[in-house]
Amino acid sequence: MVRILLIAIYALSSTTIGILAGMVEGLSTGLFCGSILFLMALQIDAALVRRRDRRLHRSEIATLKRNGVAIQKALDETRGRIDEVTKAVEARANAQSRKIVSELQMLESLMREFAGRISEKSKRPAAPAAVPHVPMPGYVSGLGEPELLETIRASLEENRVDLYLQPIVSLPQRKLRFYEALSRLRAVDGSVIMPAQYIKIAAPAGLMSVVDNLLLFRCVQIVRKLSPKNKGVGVFCNISGDTLRDAEFFPQFLEYMHHNRDLAGQIVFEFAQDAVLKAGADGEANLSYLAGLGFALSMDHIATLALDFGKLKTIGFRYLKVRAETLTKGMGTAQAAVAAEDFKALLERHGLNLIAERVEEEQTVLQLLDYAVDYAQGYLFGEPRAVRDERKPAENADKPAAPAPVIPLRRAG
Repeated sequence: MVRILLIAIYALSSTTIGILAGMVEGLSTGLFCGSILFLMALQIDAALVRRRDRRLHRSEIATLKRNGVAIQKALDETRGRIDEVTKAVEARANAQSRKIVSELQMLESLMREFAGRISEKSKRPAAPAAVPHVPMPGYVSGLGEPELLETIRASLEENRVDLYLQPIVSLPQRKLRFYEALSRLRAVDGSVIMPAQYIKIAAPAGLMSVVDNLLLFRCVQIVRKLSPKNKGVGVFCNISGDTLRDAEFFPQFLEYMHHNRDLAGQIVFEFAQDAVLKAGADGEANLSYLAGLGFALSMDHIATLALDFGKLKTIGFRYLKVRAETLTKGMGTAQAAVAAEDFKALLERHGLNLIAERVEEEQTVLQLLDYAVDYAQGYLFGEPRAVRDERKPAENADKPAAPAPVIPLRRAG
């Protein structure tokens, strides 16, 4: 529009000058002069337009160059970040691979030790007496010691070791806070061998360290594979007194946990009271070392409450599991120094948390709330349930008497 207006002005000016020239020199001379002036005006205008376009082009080229430099800089920064992320991922993958290799080496070492101990045990004469057991559907029963030992051996060698988890909840909210990990062995026909059965055979044979370490291995794997919504939930892992006193296995166990101390906030190691009281100076030093790695300790199977709670805290214990029946009816029998109402306050002064176990009735919960109990565990809140590994659906589907799964595991990688 501006361009058309300028041309009109050029034309009007040239015509005016041409008319004036025609009045003086004649019509033809006036038209010639007007035309020459109009053409000159167009040429001058075109030159000005070209000059302006060149300036615009130079400005655009300069802008494009600046943008190109900025893009190149951004690309260089992006490449640098990609390299950093790649290196971080590779470092994390290498670290995870080293952990997996370490775990597999540990498992291989355990199985070699297991085979050696079984071989030694098989050379000894076995008592023919049957293991006392109340028959239950889906559970091994009525086997003599040699047959049960052979069943245990086969279960361990063929990795028929199932991990069960039982919830531990906070009170009064009943919010899931922990799981207790329990091991069950399966015979070849799918029947379950309970701890009360295999411990009687495995302990004299020196195999409890093997069972404990296999359970520990499974616990580490489970904690690493828990779904994101359960990342804040800890796992109690039981360690027997035989393992605590085993001069060969326990140092390996401590070294293994040293390499997995990143799980310190998610695994709590649990020891029976009798095992702790018989640990001696070396055993207590081992427990303190384990606590020094950041792992909390728990005591269960408590028969007496006449304990040095300050010493337990010093060693590294943070949890005490007491039967609900003891709290509600048997504080005197357990030789407690205070009544149930004051027991929680006593533990708090020593930095210990109280877990009431074997809770099966709502009435019991009401009494525990009167005693300000921190946590509770029992069939009222959930029975032990087998962990389902999604990589083995067919194997788990045909297990007789296997409870429903509680936590699905994600496929590794």
